[in-house]
Amino acid sequence: MQLTKHTDYGLRILIYLALLPEEQRSSIDEISTTYEISRNNVNKLVHLLGKEGFIKTKVGKAGGISLNRTPEAINLGEIVRLLENTCTLVNCSTPYCKITPACRLPSIFTEAVNAFMSVLDGYTLADILNEKDQEL
Repeated sequence: MQLTKHTDYGLRILIYLALLPEEQRSSIDEISTTYEISRNNVNKLVHLLGKEGFIKTKVGKAGGISLNRTPEAINLGEIVRLLENTCTLVNCSTPYCKITPACRLPSIFTEAVNAFMSVLDGYTLADILNEKDQEL
């Protein structure tokens, strides 16, 4: 299973913000430049992550973006579920597969995805940071 770039970029944004010194904000341009991600993609992710309460944005001279929760309060499984369009590994209905009634593959894949998500549910953003004070 491979996560989409959308999820990868969303996680990078959260990691970047978690590594900022306390009370420091970043900008969409700064994150876009640092990770070489289009400004449009960063903007969409910041909007979604802000709407869901993971980050906060402030407009104006002292504005910018920062985490709205502590890294310990941001669950990786929750982030992946939010950013992935689907965690379904196979679609047996488009086009319809004639062996679907006899095939257990979809249920096995569902079990595997559930195990994968269960592991992610056991970790937070804080767990994936090497050093809180590491340089960006």
